[in-house]
Amino acid sequence: MASLTSTTLRALRTANISKPRFPFSKITTAYRQYSASPPPPLRKGHDPEKLDPSATTDEKGRRHPPPSPAREYENLTVGTESPNFLGTKKRLPEFNLTDRVVLVSGGARGLGLTQAEALMEAGAIVYVLDRLKDPSNEFYEVRDRGRNNLGTEIHYRQIDVTDDVNLREIVHDIGERHGRLDGLIAAAGINKEGDSLEFSTVDFNRILEVNVTGVFATAQAVAKEMVHRGNGGSMAFIASMSGTIANRGLICAAYNASKSAVVQLARNLAMEWGSHGIRVNTISPGYIVTPLTEHDFKSSPERERFLADGNMLRRLSETREYRGAAVFLVSGASSFMTGSDLIIDGGHHAW
Repeated sequence: MASLTSTTLRALRTANISKPRFPFSKITTAYRQYSASPPPPLRKGHDPEKLDPSATTDEKGRRHPPPSPAREYENLTVGTESPNFLGTKKRLPEFNLTDRVVLVSGGARGLGLTQAEALMEAGAIVYVLDRLKDPSNEFYEVRDRGRNNLGTEIHYRQIDVTDDVNLREIVHDIGERHGRLDGLIAAAGINKEGDSLEFSTVDFNRILEVNVTGVFATAQAVAKEMVHRGNGGSMAFIASMSGTIANRGLICAAYNASKSAVVQLARNLAMEWGSHGIRVNTISPGYIVTPLTEHDFKSSPERERFLADGNMLRRLSETREYRGAAVFLVSGASSFMTGSDLIIDGGHHAW
């Protein structure tokens, strides 16, 4: 770091530099009060030493740590109740999302649903937004797990992110219902490969409409609620490593351009909304194995090998490998991180 001259230091001391509007002192005070408060009482009629999932929730369904270190250790190792208790005041409290309300667009299946489940495990109340009439069967399994084992909940709302009018209404209703809105994972997106000499402008514009305009519309609706509530929040847009590189062997200029736009959009929104306590970052995944790509690989196994050889780990990623990134970016664990792109690509960028 370059040293400052005495003249520069004097100028800085006398300059009329306004203080940041972000309420650090209020957040610190609230965090200390939250950390110092005891866990809510257990439900009546439950033996606190029995390994019963409902014994770790209060009457409102909120989770809290087991009452004894021995029982906590048993759950961490055996997993009879919730598989871990990260995010409590005992273990990494900055990851705690208990009672926080988080939206996940494009969360009916795949990466979005996997990250939605991780947020729910951290204690969040999650709302999945997707254009599908009904979510995948896995969604209902996640929902039941939240109700029966985690003491929290996940909901589904059908909406196309390009329908900005109804999107704003849904987001506002969620904010009104809970009196807060704390986070967003914007995972809705589409792709289509094709030679750019023949690629239609209709298809190109459709990809941009969903992947860029849809992300902006979702973020805008959520940010308005965050500003209205005055609590700030955090957003993570799902970009792609393809937003900062050209994919050798994959012909998808429209998709790559859209993901590059998402990265730049996040940087600018981070700059605009930082004064409101809103953080905006992106996650740039590498190649991910999905049901769709698995079907393609059956007919073209050489393509799977070709894509896997593009990174240093010589394999494709799975959706579960992005769970931690979602919780990290939405929670207080990343409280001083904004305008950044978190690249998780197996070293593809590092060649």
